Amino acid sequence: MRRAPGVGSEEPVLTYVLIGIMVLIGLGSVLSGASTTGGGGLGGSALLDDGSVSRATIADDEYWRLITAGFLHAGMFHLLFNMFALYVLGTLLEPAVGRFRFALIYFVSLLAGSFGALLLEPNSPTVGASGAIFGLMGAAVIVMRNRGLSPMESGLGFWILLNLIITFTVPNISIGGHLGGLIGGGLAALLLFDLRDRVRVPAMVPTVLVAALGAAAVVGSIAVSSTPG
Repeated sequence: MRRAPGVGSEEPVLTYVLIGIMVLIGLGSVLSGASTTGGGGLGGSALLDDGSVSRATIADDEYWRLITAGFLHAGMFHLLFNMFALYVLGTLLEPAVGRFRFALIYFVSLLAGSFGALLLEPNSPTVGASGAIFGLMGAAVIVMRNRGLSPMESGLGFWILLNLIITFTVPNISIGGHLGGLIGGGLAALLLFDLRDRVRVPAMVPTVLVAALGAAAVVGSIAVSSTPG
């Protein structure tokens, strides 16, 4: 992907910052008692207990969990796999779209992933950056198509397909979180990069609509959590 003109530094600083934060949190989780392998669920760590997202916690008005769950991981393998994926996608996408739009896509994907997890998994607490990472995959497809590149020829299409197969076949993976993030990131990228090609709107409108998409994911999470599972 080529970087759009005037979007700032080519260095994917935000990607590095996100990775650094999550690695530090992961180490903190292990030091506070979490399993390094993710065995035994999420128990044993105060960070995981206080930061994971579930319908019960959102029903108790603990809305911060919609964000914090995306910075926590159930074991070091979970963390390392997600950080590798974030590094690959972030170093590809952030320089191409700019730091601000990358941040919008990332956090809308994270919120959409939390909503998807709550929608499909009413009783299980969920953690992980996978929803946001799937959102980056969906956004990368839209951006590549917008710039005349083929996601399939680049290998990105195959990578998404492989990760979807893993999502539906490996136990204890949040199907709702992955699909919610993928849809949220794809929609955010469509609004940011395709909308003004199709409709004459002010430059600020796509950004406002993407922010509204994130707000809708929060409202949906609260609504679904108020419904008995």
